[in-house]
Formats: sequence, C-alpha cells, structure tokens
Amino acid sequence: MSNFNVDLTGQAALVTGAGADIGRAVALALGKAGASVVVNDLNPDRAERVAAEIIEAGGRALPWQADISNRFQVGSMIEAARDHFDRISILVNAAGALNNVSMLKLDEWDWRRLLDVNLTGSFFCSQLLGRVMADEGGGVIVNIASNAGHYNPLTSGVAYVASKSALIGLTKQCAREYASVGIRVNAVCPGNVEDTIKPGVETPTNPQGRWGTPEEIANVVLFLCSDAASFITGQAINVDGGENMV
Repeated sequence: MSNFNVDLTGQAALVTGAGADIGRAVALALGKAGASVVVNDLNPDRAERVAAEIIEAGGRALPWQADISNRFQVGSMIEAARDHFDRISILVNAAGALNNVSMLKLDEWDWRRLLDVNLTGSFFCSQLLGRVMADEGGGVIVNIASNAGHYNPLTSGVAYVASKSALIGLTKQCAREYASVGIRVNAVCPGNVEDTIKPGVETPTNPQGRWGTPEEIANVVLFLCSDAASFITGQAINVDGGENMV
C-alpha cells in the first residue's frame, strides 16, 4: 500500500500521545515529510524510542514526557518545543485513553480520567499553542477523535464516546474562533483500526471488511497539515472503511 507524501520541510510539529499506535504513525509520517517533531508521551521511554526512529531516518525530533491533562506540564512542553525548534506550526492531539465500562458501572475516577486526557488535554494544547500560533502567523491543529463520536455510539464505553463527541465539538468551535488568525482546525475520526481497537469492537464492521492501519490514519493527518487542505477547516473526517457513511 503506497504512502501519501507531502513536503513539510522547515516546519515543526508537536504530536501528543506519539509513543505508540496512531500517534507514533503520525510522528513518523511528519518526520518523513521533513517536519521537525516534538514527540510527546506520558511514557518517557516510548517518546525517546519514537524520537530516535525519526532521527535515525534523517529527521529532527525532541522527546518530551508530559501529562497533557496538566496545564502546567503542557505549558512547559510548549516552551521547550519553541526553544528547540523556534516556531511550532503544527499540533496533532493524538493522546487518548479508552475503556468499555458501561453507564451503570463506570466510576467517577475513570470518567474524569478519560475526559481529562481525551478532551481537557486537547483543550490545553490547542489553547496554549493556539495563542502562540495566532501571534506568529497561523498554523494547523488536527485532533484524533473517533467515528464513535459521530452518530454510531458503541454498545458500551460511555466516557470514551462522550469524550470523543466533545472533542469533535471542540474542533468545530476552535475552527470557528481561530479562522480569523490563520489557524485551521480539523478532526480525524478513526474506526476499525488495528492496534487501536475501540471498546467492544472485536471484528471489522465496515463495508471494506478489513482493519485499517495507523499509517492510513497518518496519511489523512498529513493531508490536513499540508497546503493541499488550505480550504478545509472545522471538519471531522471519518477514516473507517465506510462504517459511518454520514
């Protein structure tokens, strides 16, 4: 399967949750496209491994351990990123948590943790880096949401679905408010992706009848980060083999 290629030479990107799965695929794809990449993950070993992969392939990368649900850690990460790479023009909010606990059994800690990571962390990153982008001529933000955040919720997993639905709402509102300062904001909504299976989904449930790959999600992110998508903002794009045709 061919990869989608764009040229992001001279740009720098911050990718949260970049230590594994879709976040890792996005970080590697951005590095391959020529962007310098800040590789964020809660696990420092994973962040360092992915950064090393980018550097070994001839790119530039900075690993950075931070919990994006902590506003102060996000602020420190953004300052370090700017010190290292100067201007950060791309943000990909790929960090996420999931579980399949039902409405009747979910406890408060799990509810709050999923919203903190999947929604509040993306808000912190989008607000703090968005302020910098607004002052420096604009940029691109891509949120990794889920097709479960649209019109086809799961059989269980209320916190996951609620957080991803809210992330789509955050995407659209950010796009509306940031358009005047040159920042485009979109969401990619994966479904049926290998290695990142949503709660309660055991087999592919799409017309193509197969699992997607993290690299296929990364290709869509690359497109949205490129000038080819310069007239696209406020969209939540399903990448799910046709599971949700809405």
